[in-house]
Amino acid sequence: MDGDVSNADTTPPDSDPARKRRVHGMLKLYYGLNEEGKTVDQAESLDPCDINGPHFDPEVYLNKLRRECSLGELMDQESCMVKQIRSLDSDMQTLVYENYNKFISATDTIRKMKNDFKKMEDEMDCLTTNMAAITVFSARISGTLQDQHAQITKLSGVHTLLRKLQFLFELPARLNKCLELQAYAQAVTSHRRARCVLQQYSHMPSFRGIQDDCHAIMDKLAQELRQKFRDGGSSAKDLSECVELLLQLDEPAEELCDKFLTHARSRLEADLLGLEAELRPVSRTDILEFIDRGCNEFVSSLCLVIASYQELFMAVGKLHAFVDSLAARYFSLVERRIQEEKSVGDNSLLVRALDRFHRRLQAVAKLLPGSAVPSQGTEIVVRAARERVKQYLAALQSFYLDSLTDVRQALAAPRLGGSSAGGGLPELLSSLSASILNQIKTVLASVHLFTAKDITFSNKPYFKGEFCSQGVRESLVVNFIKFVCQSSRQFCESAVDRGGSTPPALLLLLSRLCLDYETSTISYILTLTDEQFLVQHHSPVTAVTALCGEAREAAQKLLNHYVKVQGLIISQMLRKSVETRDWVNTIEPRNVRAVMKRVVEDTTSIDVQVGLLYEEGVRKAHSSDSSKRTFSVYSSSRQQSRYTPSYTPSAPMDTNLMSNIHKLFSERIDIFSPVEFNKVSVLTGIIKISLKTFLECVRLRTFGRYGLQQIQVDCHYLQMYLWRFVSDENLVHFLLDEIVGSTAHRCLDPAPMEQSVIEVICERG
Repeated sequence: MDGDVSNADTTPPDSDPARKRRVHGMLKLYYGLNEEGKTVDQAESLDPCDINGPHFDPEVYLNKLRRECSLGELMDQESCMVKQIRSLDSDMQTLVYENYNKFISATDTIRKMKNDFKKMEDEMDCLTTNMAAITVFSARISGTLQDQHAQITKLSGVHTLLRKLQFLFELPARLNKCLELQAYAQAVTSHRRARCVLQQYSHMPSFRGIQDDCHAIMDKLAQELRQKFRDGGSSAKDLSECVELLLQLDEPAEELCDKFLTHARSRLEADLLGLEAELRPVSRTDILEFIDRGCNEFVSSLCLVIASYQELFMAVGKLHAFVDSLAARYFSLVERRIQEEKSVGDNSLLVRALDRFHRRLQAVAKLLPGSAVPSQGTEIVVRAARERVKQYLAALQSFYLDSLTDVRQALAAPRLGGSSAGGGLPELLSSLSASILNQIKTVLASVHLFTAKDITFSNKPYFKGEFCSQGVRESLVVNFIKFVCQSSRQFCESAVDRGGSTPPALLLLLSRLCLDYETSTISYILTLTDEQFLVQHHSPVTAVTALCGEAREAAQKLLNHYVKVQGLIISQMLRKSVETRDWVNTIEPRNVRAVMKRVVEDTTSIDVQVGLLYEEGVRKAHSSDSSKRTFSVYSSSRQQSRYTPSYTPSAPMDTNLMSNIHKLFSERIDIFSPVEFNKVSVLTGIIKISLKTFLECVRLRTFGRYGLQQIQVDCHYLQMYLWRFVSDENLVHFLLDEIVGSTAHRCLDPAPMEQSVIEVICERG
């Protein structure tokens, strides 16, 4: 039994809720109870074999089992019944143990309650005894003092009256003492406490005398307050206290209002004069110190005047006019100081100063609702930000122009030193592009201070929208990109007027810079701006495609101008070489002229220069004998017929007719057509201009036999080298054919040189 109890204690029945519910359910079923614990009326079973019924007969049940079940089934039935019996025994034992523990706990609780109630009964008895004693003593005291209570009340009233009378009789002396100590507020308070009583009993001679003395003293006090008010040497707080005391002494409010504003104006104007003195170059301080002084002196004093005025007077219109007039002068000084901030090195001082200026003006908005001062201050901040953006744009433009000057000096240095021109073009382009981009990032970081989260005015609608989109994106970034494109195009527009002073390498470099801007840089800069400033395109802004189109247009114009300039340089050499030579009386050619070698050398140098910045480009397939193409006066049927031994006077007319017919069917060559952004297209344009100039110069001269042969040699030499630079070698062949043919047409004795001799001279030269 002890062992079972110990097991029940170690394994509490509440630890298995499902088992507990099952046991309770079986007990309810046994006792015939429902879920609410009430008895359920059931029909009694009369079957003697119903083991759960009241008429169960064991003998009948066993006989039935023996008749109907086999031995195995009997054994199973026995095993099942044994399990059920054991389960019921265990459940009953658990229920008994559970109730046993509860009975023990209830017994302990009842025993403890008996002890507690016993102690409480003792304390209540003691309390009852004490209350009875207190009641007895209270009755005795009341009986003893009952006769003296009325007398004590009467004496107390007399004492209070005497104290009041004593205060009245001592009032003149007290007021004089306060007047000597300049304790004006205490004097006015004391007089106001006694004024009603003295007025009420003024018909009595004694009180009448006190009243007259007090009036005389208060008149003197009011006179001193007026004098102090007129002097205006006190602070705004002292002036407001002085006005408040005068109002309590029944002075006219309208007159005091005007005097108060007049004295306040004089003090605030003194602060403004101090600020104006700091604008002089001798005593100028930085912008933050200037704004701090203005806020700590003028704005603080103005707020104190506003607060004091509103406590004393009701005329708000005068206050608004007063504040607006002084604030206008203060704002003009602030704007003058802001305009002196020309340096764009460090933007933090200006932003902090504007933030402090804007923050302190919000106090005016709280003290004086409806005032235009805060909005005017915000407009000053907005104008300062716009002006700052303009200054940064000017700084970027100046930086760009200085960078171009450095590039021009770097381009001039190799020529001065004898090195090949343009050898460092990729490095110059990379350096120029990187320096401009870094400068833009630096400027954006400086401007971004205006929109920092800890800056109060950055939360204003202007700085959230218009400043970011129109101010930074459009006025700064987009305008600078447009400036780069426009200033680059100006090199094309004014180069002729300046005598072609722009180095061709600079034109080539700027064209590549603008092309890089079109392909990637513009998109990167605008994306960076939009991300930094959270630009929302509510208002119309310049599209990226429009800027890219402008940059590509500038690049195309620069490259076209580069081709013209380089073509004109080579053309100038060819023109002088043709115009300065006597082609009729020249000697028999033995060498290629030096100018042709110079043309090939310059073309090769240009090819290298352009190849540093642009891709190769697409060429048409070259023939196998491109470098050995001959240029003979008999290279076409029309020329053969022109120079055959059977030359007749009618032959030139027939030749001209055939030449014109041949030109009708030949492909037209556009000399100054726009070039593509590749090396082959650029060199093709330069060579077209050069050879076209050569052709036109030849058409203006007359040649002898040896002059024709010299042109043959020169053209063959040019053909040996120039065909490899152009996109279509037939273009070079056609122009050189035209040059030789035009020379032969203008030759007095057209006797061409043998091709083998021409080749020997060109290979030797």
